[in-house]
Amino acid sequence: MKEYGFALHTTTPELGLSISNFSGDSRSDVWKLDRNVSNLMHQYIIDFVKPQTWTDMAFIAVAKGPGGFTGTRIGVVAARTLGQQLNIPVFAVSTLAAFAWDSRSDGSDFIAVQMPAQRGMLYGAIYQVISNNSRITPVMPDVVLTKEVWSEKLADWSGNYRLVEANCGLAATVTSILQLAHLDWEQGKRPNWEEALPFYGQHPVNS
Repeated sequence: MKEYGFALHTTTPELGLSISNFSGDSRSDVWKLDRNVSNLMHQYIIDFVKPQTWTDMAFIAVAKGPGGFTGTRIGVVAARTLGQQLNIPVFAVSTLAAFAWDSRSDGSDFIAVQMPAQRGMLYGAIYQVISNNSRITPVMPDVVLTKEVWSEKLADWSGNYRLVEANCGLAATVTSILQLAHLDWEQGKRPNWEEALPFYGQHPVNS
């Protein structure tokens, strides 16, 4: 019976993996692989999944970015390949949404997440935590913008928000990637692997 979900996070120099059957059997780990992610990721995945097998997987989840261009692409391609080969859904989850979910508390209705981008820009998004931490939804979806524009958007925001900075420990939110995918799974969503697309926000090379 397919009862496990598997998630990977490769948008930073760290590799984050998580697996769970959402009823007591869960594990996750993070490795700092730097530029060796593409060379080592597949072996880490093979070793991590054991003792489960791919036939146990009901769905795959992946951090779709924003983040490093190469790492993000590697992770999304791996997730799409697994989804295609196993014929199971692939959930592409925002890096910022996972960080917001990981940072949620009972004190704020909204979580504003910012993350450094290239050329002095920022990635920014505002998420709302819904009904007793049961799910999270974007009220200002992920976007790349200047620090000045981001400050203006926060100044104009009328809701009770908490600002968090996603500048370290992102791979550890792979557990949140898996949890958010599972929430969608429970709502009956079954995205095809072809729908899993990376979010870069910026072109990797100056034009």
